[in-house]
Amino acid sequence: QVQLVESGGGLVQPGGSLRLSCAASGSVVRIDVMGWYRQAPGKQRELVAAVTSGGSTSYADSVKGRFTISRDNAKNTVYLQMVSLKPEDTAVYYCNAPDRVSGMHHWGKGTLVTVSS
Repeated sequence: QVQLVESGGGLVQPGGSLRLSCAASGSVVRIDVMGWYRQAPGKQRELVAAVTSGGSTSYADSVKGRFTISRDNAKNTVYLQMVSLKPEDTAVYYCNAPDRVSGMHHWGKGTLVTVSS
């Protein structure tokens, strides 16, 4: 099993910054890609950004140039640095890691990011 624990959410004003962290534990050899999804009230969960163990990254168009995903493989931790935050970035942010063996997706419990003045 793989456990994912997020931290770093909170309330921030428009234009502000936050950094989310997600620490993986357990059978971490089963995962390669780690990513962040978000779900706003009344909307579907969407992929925000992902990073492979080799450092290749991908981003949703809505966050390109504002969010940066990074990873510390030694700590089994992935980060999401968010700058120039907008009210529409308000959502619960979930850490995700597909299991290379079973194909299932491991999820964290989520951390709430609220962008409001």
